Amino acid sequence: MKRILFSLLLVWAAVGSVGAQRVLSLDSCRAMALQGNKQLASTRLSRDLASDVRKAARTKYLPKVEALGGYSYMSREVKLLSNDQKSALGNMGTNAVTSLTTSSFGPQLASILTSLGLDPAAVLPAAAASLNQTGQGIVDAFRTDTRSMWAGTVLVRQPLYMGGAIRAANRMADISSDMADTRIEQQTQDVLYDIEKAYWLVVSLKQKQRLAQSFRDLVVKLDDDVQKMIAEGVATRADGLKVDVRVNEAEMQITQVENGLSLSRMLLCQLCGMPLDENFVLADEEENSEGQRAAMENGEWRMDNGALGPQGRSQSEAGQDLAMGGEDAGARPELRLLESAVELSRQTEKLALAPYLPHVGVVGGYTFSNPNVFNGFEKKVGGVWNVGVMVHVPVWNWMEGKFRVRAARTATQMARLTLDEAREKMDLQVAQSRFKVAEAMKRVARATKDIESARENLRCADAGFHEGVMDATTVMQAQTAWQQAETQRIDADIELRMAHTALRKVLGTLR
Repeated sequence: MKRILFSLLLVWAAVGSVGAQRVLSLDSCRAMALQGNKQLASTRLSRDLASDVRKAARTKYLPKVEALGGYSYMSREVKLLSNDQKSALGNMGTNAVTSLTTSSFGPQLASILTSLGLDPAAVLPAAAASLNQTGQGIVDAFRTDTRSMWAGTVLVRQPLYMGGAIRAANRMADISSDMADTRIEQQTQDVLYDIEKAYWLVVSLKQKQRLAQSFRDLVVKLDDDVQKMIAEGVATRADGLKVDVRVNEAEMQITQVENGLSLSRMLLCQLCGMPLDENFVLADEEENSEGQRAAMENGEWRMDNGALGPQGRSQSEAGQDLAMGGEDAGARPELRLLESAVELSRQTEKLALAPYLPHVGVVGGYTFSNPNVFNGFEKKVGGVWNVGVMVHVPVWNWMEGKFRVRAARTATQMARLTLDEAREKMDLQVAQSRFKVAEAMKRVARATKDIESARENLRCADAGFHEGVMDATTVMQAQTAWQQAETQRIDADIELRMAHTALRKVLGTLR
């Protein structure tokens, strides 16, 4: 009873552990990798940066408003009159009366004032004082009082023509924004390619693990049969030792495959942003290669972008169309980045030429100060509006502009050469990838035929061994040939998948 309960507990625990496993499809792995990839996140931030730069470039077309103000205190005052002039004006009456009284006209002036009933001793000093006061008023009116001064201005500038620099800068910002989007697409394709490689590596190793276990079971069964034959005296001890060695080799193969499977699962976890010890099962793990190949033949399996053609077409027909298709690498992000670099260099030429062309702009504003000079020197805020047109025309710069433009054009020619070379290399990559797809398809077909022959050979060897017409060595050779054929079939299936993926990547259609 205790054994039955213990067995039930083990079964329940095994079912619970399987139920807790996370089932991941290729699409879910792709989605997690795109969401959690840090390099891709950094590239998205660069796109936001390029978008902000693009918006900033648009503002160059709009008028700019600037305000400037300040306060100044000076130790000395600006004087429009010298000290001698101020003294002369302040004593203007005294000097005039003194000149009159001391001149030959002095006695006549005194007699005239007396005849009028005026006292010269009283009238002349009063006139001198009045003139002195008038002169002092003039001195005070010329005082600037500029030791403490407030000043400010509001300026509005509207560019009309800047030699094409604004248009070139905006075009360069647009190109940079498009290049940021293209880099995201390039990074996305790299991530998808890596995730598919890791995904199908896990699937292939899982199939090889089951194959290694099946091979171990065959060898173990052969070992049991040989041991029975040794006990019955129809086989030698040497036959048993050969089979024992093969059993040990089979166990070692299982260990090696399991180690590789663990590492490949850790790699897939790292690419998907999961913990390295995450417990998961891939949706294609439990489906054997025969089922996958049957689905491919029935048209149920195809690439995400329909590269294998509509469903219902055979793998050989659809794959042949893809392998020998007329598409080129024009959709590759790398090629579009180089094309954008050429256009960016062309705009750099215009930007290099712009400083040596006439610039025209409208300028307006309001300037104020305290004290102001619009009503004498008033100790209050006063200002004036102004508007005008500014024209800047370079006259002579010792051919600097010509040399700079020539250098920019040379850089554009270099960028075009780089683009042409890259396009040729990419076309070569496309051709190579198509050849690899065609080779992989042939390898799959050959592996399918080889495995049928290996299975039949193993069946005949096993039957002959049990009938006593073949020895254990022949059976082991047949088992080894069967294992190699199965391994080649697994490798061929995965190689075909990756060849299709690599072709879509070099065509720029990997989504």
